[in-house]
This record gives sequence, structure tokens and C-alpha cells, in this order.
Amino acid sequence: MAGSSRHLGLDLGATNIKWTVVERHADSWETVDRGQMPTRSAEGPDAVIGRLARVAIEARARWPDLETVGIGVPGLYDADAGTARFLPNLAGEWSGRPVAGPVSERIGLPAVLINDARAFGLAELRLGAGRGASTMVGLTLGSGVGGVVVVDGGVHFGHDGTGGEVGHQTIQADGPPCTCGNRGCLEALTKADRIAAACGTPSAAKAVDAARAGDARAVAGMREIGHLLGIGIANLIVVLTPDRVVVGGGVAAAGELLLEPIRDEVRRRVKVTDLEQVSIVAAELGTWAGSIGAAVHGAERAAAARPVGVAGEGAR
Repeated sequence: MAGSSRHLGLDLGATNIKWTVVERHADSWETVDRGQMPTRSAEGPDAVIGRLARVAIEARARWPDLETVGIGVPGLYDADAGTARFLPNLAGEWSGRPVAGPVSERIGLPAVLINDARAFGLAELRLGAGRGASTMVGLTLGSGVGGVVVVDGGVHFGHDGTGGEVGHQTIQADGPPCTCGNRGCLEALTKADRIAAACGTPSAAKAVDAARAGDARAVAGMREIGHLLGIGIANLIVVLTPDRVVVGGGVAAAGELLLEPIRDEVRRRVKVTDLEQVSIVAAELGTWAGSIGAAVHGAERAAAARPVGVAGEGAR
């Protein structure tokens, strides 16, 4: 199709590697293909990176005109070097491990890294619940609390790619310890195991099921988690006055059982801006958001670099 281009996104998860091919038109995006394969991270980083490269090669065999690859990683990375820094949910030693370079070399296309939560937010911004927003906050709820901040229509990455770590704002002074080393982070208070405990279920997924079925304890637990999330979101609204707040991740399947307590808490706490101008909504793209956003990131980085000849993140 004239005026269009195609881009591959890989989402490196603890369980599966998801891939999506997106097609970019002048002013819109669409997904045209997708798939997944097991990560098997217990086999170690070398095997996992080889698997990423194999997925990319197979996708390019289906779509020979691919132009870029974006790779979403579940943690911290070095943008310029294209290496992992800290991927806590994957087995093995990932610190300093090249990721973008090996994939780029194997597939023969530029490859860049992005944090998986930032990829989620970018996907929702371009193709999902954030479409049309100029300023947006996104949260993805799961084993942790990932986040994204969008300002003037673009994701804010910060100087090292960690901009938007909204789950690591302090909500309770001297609260429970967080994996980041702080105490009382939003993540430490609202991650999956805390949701399960609040709802009296063996997992966060079961908590969602129980709450939707009307279980009183699970409904109360969702209200408690929504109250805590609402405090964090209220802080972000006061600082950023976003057009939209997008809540994603598996727990977002609870829908209004979670969103309405969030909105109630936000109304209690935010007094400095007109909340009628701020919508708090559920994400739309589900588990594919990470790979979609990674593809969009690769495309946008390449487009931004082209006019001035500046290399983007990762390997070239």
C-alpha cells in the first residue's frame, strides 16, 4: 500500500514472547499479524535472545518488507547500548547483556529497546484507549505496577528510559518493602499478590473472577486496592493534569469494580483542576499491547532519526 510501512514488535515476557506486525499509514496504525511462543527463561539469556531472533526471522519471512524491530523488555535497559540492565522476572544474569544488537544482526534491521510498560502505554496512545489524548498517564497492573507518562502526544522516557515508573512513587511512608529498594511504593501495595490477599483468593486472576461474581470479600478487596491506586493516580493528575488515565493489565478486567473506587478516591483528593476534563478508563488492547507498542516505538524512533541522521536507541 502506497505511503505505508510495516514494523515488528517483540514483547519479551516471563512466560511468552509475543510478536506483532503493525502497518503505519500517514495518520493511523493497524495490526496486520501476530503470534507468540514460550519464553522458557529457565534456559538462560543466550537461549532467550536466540529465541527472540528466531521469532523476528520467522516474522520477516512472512513480511519481507519489514523496516524496523522494537523489543519490549520487562525491566530496565541501557537505551544507547541496547543492553539489559535489570530484568527481575527472567532467570539468569541479564545485567549488561546485549539484546537489541544480536536481534538486529540476525534479522538485518535496526532494533531498539523499550520498557514493556512504556510499550503498553504507547500502544494504547496510538491504537487504543488513549487515542486523541495529548497528555496521558497509563498504569499496567500485574506482578508489579508498570507505568507510562505521555506529554504533548509523546511518551516521556527521561534521560535513561525510566521516565514513567509511576508504580515506584511512595504512597505510605515506611510502608511495606518494594523490590526497587524503597518502602511504601504504589507497586508494593497494589501488585498481584497484595490484590489476592485483599480479596482472599489464591491469585489476582481469581480475585477478579470472584469480584465479578459478587463475592463480598473480593468486592471489598477491589475497593481497597482501588483506594490505594486512586491516591497514586491523584498525585499524577495534580502534577500532570492529563486528558486521560488508562488502566491496564489483567486486574483491569475487574472493570468498574476497580475503576469506580479509583475515581472516588481521585475526587476526594484532587482539588486544583477540573476533573470533568480527566477521564479514567480501562485499556483496550489486552495482552498484545506490549508487542504493538514495541513495534510503534521502533517505527517512531527510526522516523525521528532519519532526517538528521542520528542513531536511535539500540543497535543499527
